[in-house]
Amino acid sequence: MKLAALFSGGKDSTYAIYLAKKLSHSVDVLLTLYPHSSESHLLHYPNIKFTSLQAESMKIPQLIEEIISTDANVEFEKLEKLITLAKENYSIEGIVHGGILSEYQKDNFSLICKKNNLEIISPLWNTKPESYMKELLEENFEYIISSVSSDGLNDSWLGQIIDKNGLENLEKLQKKFGFNLNFEGGEAETFVINCPLFEKSLLIQNSRIEWDGYRGRFEILEAKLKDNA
Repeated sequence: MKLAALFSGGKDSTYAIYLAKKLSHSVDVLLTLYPHSSESHLLHYPNIKFTSLQAESMKIPQLIEEIISTDANVEFEKLEKLITLAKENYSIEGIVHGGILSEYQKDNFSLICKKNNLEIISPLWNTKPESYMKELLEENFEYIISSVSSDGLNDSWLGQIIDKNGLENLEKLQKKFGFNLNFEGGEAETFVINCPLFEKSLLIQNSRIEWDGYRGRFEILEAKLKDNA
């Protein structure tokens, strides 16, 4: 099936593309909504402008729509605009998205797909957090923590690449503080810097950390693609 992918640059949307391709679907275009506020209820915010480098590395064209408003209705209107463009220009038959547990997201995405006569593919739906996070490492997904907003996650996690030791530490903190290990509840957000879909990994050249004592984000200021040796 010819698919468009809802793409934020984080682990979930990227891994959903990876699984869709393993299921022999063709992912022909990335759909990225670029919110200018962290208050969006629907959309991924940190570092989303650098998704263009990820798209380049995956050799998948990308349609981007910027959003000023935080109104959910405006966000869905913009998404429908992207879907219409994807249907016209890439003849897509469905949408793949990386939702895991959010009924709000899935219901709304399903409604948009139904309205546009498209299938919805959700390969991560209801995956178990522990097995999913381990699978990401087994499949050689490298990603950083780009924001945190939960008890138990301090500024030391910002910009950190999650490896086996990092995941073990997250599991200990999750048991103590009770947050979602896969960050589905918005406890943290991520940004993929390398994976099997990429021809070249991302090199972060300059960044800064914002931290208010409880929540914070790792902002990429400069990045480029580097040759994978």
